[in-house]
Amino acid sequence: MGESIYQNLARHLSSLGMGYPQKEELLEILRENFTPQEAEVALAIPTKTIPFEPALVSKIAPHLNIPKDELEQILSNLAQRGLLYSKRMKDREMGYALQQFGYGFPQTFFWKGVDTPNAKKLADLVVRYSRSEQLQEAYGETETKAFRYVPAIPSLDPESHAVFPFEMMEELIKKVRKIALVHCPCRATAHLIGKKRCDHSLANCIKYDELAEYLIDKDIGKEITKQEALDIIKKSEEAGLVHMVDNAREGIKHTCNCCGCCCWSVGTIRRKKIPRDVLMATYFLRETDQELCTGCGACVDICPVNVIRMEGDFPVVDKEWCIGCGVCAVPCPTSAVKLMRRSDTLPPKDFKELHKQILRERKWQ
Repeated sequence: MGESIYQNLARHLSSLGMGYPQKEELLEILRENFTPQEAEVALAIPTKTIPFEPALVSKIAPHLNIPKDELEQILSNLAQRGLLYSKRMKDREMGYALQQFGYGFPQTFFWKGVDTPNAKKLADLVVRYSRSEQLQEAYGETETKAFRYVPAIPSLDPESHAVFPFEMMEELIKKVRKIALVHCPCRATAHLIGKKRCDHSLANCIKYDELAEYLIDKDIGKEITKQEALDIIKKSEEAGLVHMVDNAREGIKHTCNCCGCCCWSVGTIRRKKIPRDVLMATYFLRETDQELCTGCGACVDICPVNVIRMEGDFPVVDKEWCIGCGVCAVPCPTSAVKLMRRSDTLPPKDFKELHKQILRERKWQ
């Protein structure tokens, strides 16, 4: 098999709905994590699927000349190491899926929060791999964006305009059945490579339902209650962190609580490396009630993307870069900050429809 097996696997992974950008560092990451035989097995797993949609072992096996018992052991081992997503299906047979970009890769390397020589090596590779050019390739090529920001609770005013349940973190969390807590891969990576940029909590990345079940089963994440999740949301808002979720109205799998220091999305926008709308779905922009505003400047200090400045006695927002996260409303002493909807556009109905739409836009479905 030799080196060509990793090149083939890299191409295979690039054809996922959330495909891996091609770069030399990707080959290094694959060499570090897959034996040639494991790479061969991964090549037999379908790519034209939505994230976390498993293929049965009985569907994978015909593409390989490996005894079924041995194949099951290889797949199980890859899943245990976080390299594949796994789920027991209705007929009790195991199903496996490739980790998609932003949906397990490269996050599973860091969700557990381990600090080992191997984790440090992978962190260095991942940082070099996840440059702005690769992020733009992964997230910028479709009109439909994989992720959106959910406004901080104090920024929404249901009395002045309609607020949908999917625009409130409490309502999203009410609907889930299983929750797992993991480490923030962005901050964990920064710590591992010795470039700690902030003191924000590491353990505040929240996963839901089948993704949560997988992470708990593999001892990558720990189960938490809905109230514990809501407490994390509140503390994150108070710390100036941004809620990022899947760009869907229902069935979300993630809530990342992001900082402008380390986050691949918020940090990239803060540094103005990629235009906001190329990278993320932004449904709100900040407005200021000047009659209520006292000009205290608290919103300037907390803005995670650094787009608010004082002009005279009032804050001014650069709306080309505002992400509509509502974090600036949290410290406002007079409730002068509110978010206004950008348009009537709504996120796709659910997680499945979101990723089917992305597959269609990539012309892979």
